[in-house]
Amino acid sequence: MKKRAVFPGSFDPLTLGHTDIIDRAIPLFDEIIIAIGTNSSKKYMFNLDQRREFIEKTYAHQPKVVVDTYQGLTIDYCKKVGSQFILRGLRNPADFEFEKAIAQTNRKMSEIETIFLLTSADTSYISSSIVRDIIINHGDVSMLVPQSVVAK
Repeated sequence: MKKRAVFPGSFDPLTLGHTDIIDRAIPLFDEIIIAIGTNSSKKYMFNLDQRREFIEKTYAHQPKVVVDTYQGLTIDYCKKVGSQFILRGLRNPADFEFEKAIAQTNRKMSEIETIFLLTSADTSYISSSIVRDIIINHGDVSMLVPQSVVAK
């Protein structure tokens, strides 16, 4: 059976923090599905097609990475695609407490395990909300995001 992980998020936009987690997880899994969650009540800076394009361009060379979109519960999506694992990145203790509660709930509701990777020290300060704020204020985000995002 393939070891398949789902890395869920809004990726609005994809950051070097995200790519740090993905790149370090590639050797651990046979396939990583980067699953862009959609929420009709949430306002995004980048539309779904743009967010998908950022990820697809960044990982065009990596056959283990698949990009998809989903709505609803992440565990339902994992069951649909046959994933045994949810991949999550942790930047700080607050992330851990928040993610731990979700992981424990997901485990109670399913057999799906959550795998946590700590972000590297050089990317742990990066968040999509900080990147969006810099973009809104016409700042340079080239040191925070992959080239696919900078190009937009």
